[in-house]
Order: sequence, then C-alpha cells, then structure tokens
Amino acid sequence: MAKQPMPEQSRMQHNLRVGIGYDSHPLVPGRRLVLGGVDIPYDRGLSGWSDADVATHAIVDALCGAAALGDIGTLFPPQDMQYKDISSLILLRKTGNLLKARGFAVANIDVTLIAQNPMLSPFIHDMRRCIAQALEVDIEQITVKATSTNSLGFIGREEGIAAQAVALIQR
Repeated sequence: MAKQPMPEQSRMQHNLRVGIGYDSHPLVPGRRLVLGGVDIPYDRGLSGWSDADVATHAIVDALCGAAALGDIGTLFPPQDMQYKDISSLILLRKTGNLLKARGFAVANIDVTLIAQNPMLSPFIHDMRRCIAQALEVDIEQITVKATSTNSLGFIGREEGIAAQAVALIQR
C-alpha cells in the first residue's frame, strides 16, 4: 500500500519538537554563584564539576531532549577533566551547535529558577542576554523567571537552587 502524503499542517507539526530539563545543585561556601551565565553576588555558590549553573544545565537538558541527543551527562560527562570548572555557557553553545548541525533551530526557551535566596530579579535581563548570545538567538526567544518555595524543602532551607526549562526547537 502506498504511503499517502502528509497534509501541510501535519508536516509542519512534525518539524516542532519540545524538551524539558531540570537541574539542582547544593549551595556551598567558597564557590561563585553563576546562574544563566551571570555571576550573582552571594555568600555561597553551587557545587558541581563545571560552574554548576543550574539554569544553563536545565536548558541544555531541555534542548537535548527536544533533539533526542541524550542528556547533559551524555554530551559532557562528569569527571571529564576538560569540563572541570568550565563555564556552562560554553556547554550551551556546543549544544546549540549540535542542534544546528542536525538541522534544528531554537524557537524559544523558558526557564524557571527556584531559589529562596538571593533575590534574582535584578539579574534576569542579563541572564536572558547571556543565554541568547550563547545560542546565537534573539533575546526575545529566551524567558527567565525566578520563584521561591515559600521556605519549603531543601530550596526553602537555602541548601540548594534548582531550575527547570522547556525548549521548543524547529527544523
């Protein structure tokens, strides 16, 4: 039986792919706090192999999910010395380049940072700019929001920070 051609609407829908990402790291003394590629003044930073930027890590995972590339640990294995203390924006740029090589473009990214402290709203625009530059997209394609847990859980006790992201890509 011959395969029927797809209607235009259906072809267009198959060119859109969505992925979600999540990351969290503990707060520790003696580390810089980097979120969305921006240094945030704070008395602690996030512990991790790279700069532990949970916003960027969640975005990388969302993009990887959308393009069926695995996850951040697959692309950039922990304990690999080339990634020790690396800027997560470099990892994001590399992920963006992998997407382009596979014929994908970022439609939009929406990331939510979850932190009891510090107050992140003054840094949102700079985070959007850094993420957009790393992916070579317009800043209007990037949304960054911040919320707290109203003092609930490990985030509410200020033991760590988390982020979740959604990415829409298109062929």
